[in-house]
Amino acid sequence: MTVLRSAGFFVLLTILCGVMISFASAETLEEKEARLQQELHALETEIKNLSVFKVEKSRERTTLERDVSILETQIEEAQLAIKHRTLTLQSIDGDISSKEEAVRLLDSKVGRQQDSLAQMLRRTREIDDMTLVEIALGGSLSELFEDLDNFEIIQRTLGESFREIELLKEDLGVRTRILEDRYQEEARLRELQVLQRKEIEERENVKKEILTVTKGEEQAYQKLIAEREQNAAQIRSALFSLRDSADISFGDAYEYAKAASLGTGVRPAFLLGILKNESDLGKNVGQCLLTNLPNKGDGVGKNTGTPFSGVMKPTRDVDPFMAITAELGVDPVSQVVSCPQSIGYGGAMGPAQFIPSTWILYKDRIAQVSGQNPPNPWNPRTAFIASSLLLKDNGADGGTRESERRAALRYFAGGGWNNPAFASYGDRVLRFADEFQRQIDILEGS
Repeated sequence: MTVLRSAGFFVLLTILCGVMISFASAETLEEKEARLQQELHALETEIKNLSVFKVEKSRERTTLERDVSILETQIEEAQLAIKHRTLTLQSIDGDISSKEEAVRLLDSKVGRQQDSLAQMLRRTREIDDMTLVEIALGGSLSELFEDLDNFEIIQRTLGESFREIELLKEDLGVRTRILEDRYQEEARLRELQVLQRKEIEERENVKKEILTVTKGEEQAYQKLIAEREQNAAQIRSALFSLRDSADISFGDAYEYAKAASLGTGVRPAFLLGILKNESDLGKNVGQCLLTNLPNKGDGVGKNTGTPFSGVMKPTRDVDPFMAITAELGVDPVSQVVSCPQSIGYGGAMGPAQFIPSTWILYKDRIAQVSGQNPPNPWNPRTAFIASSLLLKDNGADGGTRESERRAALRYFAGGGWNNPAFASYGDRVLRFADEFQRQIDILEGS
């Protein structure tokens, strides 16, 4: 019996120790945030080192070894960027959860204050509606004065309650706006994750194709490069993809970009890089229609009929969108806009991906430069001009690679442009711009 008791005690002690160790090893929110920041910093350093290596490699003479090495570096860079964004998303998820809880608590507190306020108002009306005679006849003199004292206390408490509710509502509004910003940040990061994975797949395929065709022979690789050299006619006739609009020839796209550049100073190749990147994002984000059902701002997937909550932000973009489509004579419920991700809002229009409220701000300037009044966000030429104006305002006419990269990031992320997790968007735009500049040099040389 003693042995059994001892064994039972030992098991209990073991369980208790396990529980204590579990509690001791549980990571606090602050510890988790510190760990994530440390890991993010390490990844940023690694990505920076890879970028330096890639630049150095690109300066070497074109060889099979060099180009395969650059492809491998780009793949590794993209994989690290995905890791970086995954850690950032973990940090955001934790932050969003705590902010959502704070918003819920505040909302609940406002509700309790309003219930208490309603009770006090009812009691005030009861006392206010009674005459002194009625109060006196209803009880003793001491009860009369007690009711009068209560009446004064209630009125004083009412004033304090009104003030507290105002402060709570103000705090709730601020916290809700911050939460919406975090939702939008998470949505952008998830868009980039999809793009980055697609890019890794594409580069793996290019590397595999090169090694398969050349069998690792330098001479065969140089022959492959020569065969792939494009002439002006091929470049001009190639299709340039546009988001939420019909594709156009590269020749037309270049002419639109040149025309937009004249009025803004934004380099045509860079503008083409922006629109190419937005088109690739569009393939992943999908197409939506605004229905305002069941709530204002809601909609459905164009091809699937899947209901979407928050196709547009109801307080910011729905009314401007209705005004834009009405002025253009466009049916608002059949005009495609971008879909929201799992969080945040969609509602961006046409190749330039302006949200309706921003389009309204730029509308007069776009009309002046394009000669189209009212300007149509789904018209390719107009979209080129709209993008160019916004990029100029973001500093893209600065004439340097860094000013273009910064402008691209501002185009994508607004005030949060310098978030390291968004870096790959700017890098990707510049890669596209470099490719387009080579094609433009061939066209201009011809």
